[in-house]
Amino acid sequence: DEFDRTSIDVGKWNYRDEGTMRNYATVSRNTISLDGQGHLSIKVTKDSDGKYYIGQLGTAGLFSTTYGYFECRARMNKYIGPHVAFWLQSPTVSTVGDPAKNGVEIDVFEYHCKEPDIVQHNLHWDGYGKDHQTIGEKINNSEIKEGFHVFGLKWTSKEYVFYVDGKETWRTTTAVSQRSEYLILSTGLTGFGGNPELGTYPDEVIFDYVRVYKFKE
Repeated sequence: DEFDRTSIDVGKWNYRDEGTMRNYATVSRNTISLDGQGHLSIKVTKDSDGKYYIGQLGTAGLFSTTYGYFECRARMNKYIGPHVAFWLQSPTVSTVGDPAKNGVEIDVFEYHCKEPDIVQHNLHWDGYGKDHQTIGEKINNSEIKEGFHVFGLKWTSKEYVFYVDGKETWRTTTAVSQRSEYLILSTGLTGFGGNPELGTYPDEVIFDYVRVYKFKE
């Protein structure tokens, strides 16, 4: 999606988990908008009653795939509190035992201003309870907090390779998913990005595009 429309393309995206409470914030489609100039904004907002709202778009039920190259161009949020991400998710990620079969949460990038010069790549599998497993890498990049940056993932049957601005930043053969997964763009307010009360609202992540490429047969 190049986000060159004036409204969300519901043939490509779902408003995900609307109305659910995620830690400090409620998921709301009102945080999501297009500017008509090729940019998607997903905000974190705070209303006059002190309630926080976040946004999530996903492709579940509309688009999922196994393997390929996944890329977005995005501008990070500016203040402490929120964290923002582009990730892939499996509908059976909560099943414990075999990440190849059950799938893996693949965070192409995660960012928050608690560590303003760091972008993270993370993997999660075996659910989110007592059996949860995770591995990740923190990438130092003093330029990441300013302007737009390109985040990529090459996912094959044998490994994941992550990229920032065309440079390889992490490669791993751990917990390689062999099943189809869908895409998610999100803001969050969980404490991961720092104390929400210290934030300035609205805050936002801006996506310029999301592209998926399949390998040639």
